[in-house]
Amino acid sequence: MLNTNSGIFFEFVPANEIFTENPTRLSLKDVKVGENYALIVNSNAGLWGYDLGDTIKFVSVDPYRLVVTGRTKHFISAFGEHVIGEEVEYSLLKAAAEENIHITEFTVAPYISEGEDKSYHEWLIEFENIPHNLEAFAHKLEDNLRRKNVYYDDLIGGNILRPLKITPVQKNGFIDYMKSIGKLGGQNKIPRLSNDRKLADGLERWTLKNEAVK
Repeated sequence: MLNTNSGIFFEFVPANEIFTENPTRLSLKDVKVGENYALIVNSNAGLWGYDLGDTIKFVSVDPYRLVVTGRTKHFISAFGEHVIGEEVEYSLLKAAAEENIHITEFTVAPYISEGEDKSYHEWLIEFENIPHNLEAFAHKLEDNLRRKNVYYDDLIGGNILRPLKITPVQKNGFIDYMKSIGKLGGQNKIPRLSNDRKLADGLERWTLKNEAVK
């Protein structure tokens, strides 16, 4: 429940405007249930326009109750799609539940093509049990994300981006990679998505290196 009686003035930036130069800042009276917002705090203790870095969603406005849905720094908008953590998690978990597939870990990154091929989103997924038909699973995942994010849907429908690509990750791949770079532990969580390929490329290089050693 949001504490609205302690000298704190809350503002909410719609998720699809987080990355714009002059985003809308809504007060509590303007928020809607089910919409994602970045949370901005102003207080009589001296905070002014402080971005907490979280995305939230109201589940009730009488009283004001919310859930944290992700982090503002964890997003993909390399092509103007404004995809956030909640959307990728929902899309993958829904597809996995329908196909009785279990996911150990995953991350999503943009792949920007410099040639004639179109750019796309790459999903690096460590499966407990890999789908029998990976292409069909990817298609279902794609449909889920398109329904959740209108900007991504427009880019796919407009043939600007090609459909997503799934790259299976070997068993314990994420854990072993994080250990190899000295970031294993509860304080170093794998981001569900990134707006660059630092994690994706690092994981893929590490995997190729280990396969070569084997």
